[in-house]
Order: sequence, then structure tokens, then C-alpha cells
Amino acid sequence: MFNAHFHTLSFKKLNDKATIPQYQTEGSAGFDLHACIEEPVVIKPNEVALIPTGLSSQFTNQYELQIRSRSGLVLKNQVIVLNAPGTIDSDYRVETKVILYNLGKENYIVEPNARIAQGVFSPVVKAYIQEVSNLEETARGEGGFGSTGV
Repeated sequence: MFNAHFHTLSFKKLNDKATIPQYQTEGSAGFDLHACIEEPVVIKPNEVALIPTGLSSQFTNQYELQIRSRSGLVLKNQVIVLNAPGTIDSDYRVETKVILYNLGKENYIVEPNARIAQGVFSPVVKAYIQEVSNLEETARGEGGFGSTGV
């Protein structure tokens, strides 16, 4: 199932219990990332936990690996990826870890090998960054937050 529309995303297991991600359906944009933990981790309401995946990755510098919340986890347990989408850069070779935040009113327990986030492999467009003394005017002008309505 390899063709010109696929690009290589390589994962290295840093722990034998790590799970290599897989797309669940042909139409899936993302793949699940699993917790690589020995014991359950309790995330209390309004608290954060850094959950390891046991994986590091490698891919070309035209891409990034975005870490996003799983919609079912958010809907059922109010647990989100705090910095979603988190970015794994192409030159990052250490373990991918996921920052989970419990927005709910009850403790959330992350079980070993639980699906905790999803990864999306996305192209990156780099900008030519320059300093200028003036910016072009727009119809919006100086309007900031909320200036176009709510």
C-alpha cells in the first residue's frame, strides 16, 4: 500500500512495551498514540500529566508530526492534549511524550497502553522571515480581537 502519496514516518521503540501507531481506517488522517507506562497514572481535575509513548521518530524536514486530542477522550472524559496541536520537529529524536490535561470534575486514570492522543503527519511550509518598517494597510486596519464581531 505504498505509493507516491505516502511519505516515510519511522518510529523507534525505546521501550519493548511501546506500540507502533497504525491508521485505523483507510480514510483516517490521524493514528493513535499509546501510553507506554508500567502503572496507571491518575490525572486529577485541573491537573496535567506528561505521558510517555516509548517512541522516538524520524522523518524529512518538509514535515512535522502534530499531536492532537482524541475526540472520544475529550467527549467522554474531558481530557485534552494541552498544547494541541503539539509539534514534533523533524530533528527531534528523543521520546515523544504527550501533555494531557483533565478538564473534568473526576480523576482520569491513564491505563498502560491506553490510546492517549492522535498523531497527524503534516507538511510544513517555511517562511522567509524579514523585518520591515511598515506593513500594508487592510480594510480591518487596527482592529484586534473581536473587531469583526463575535
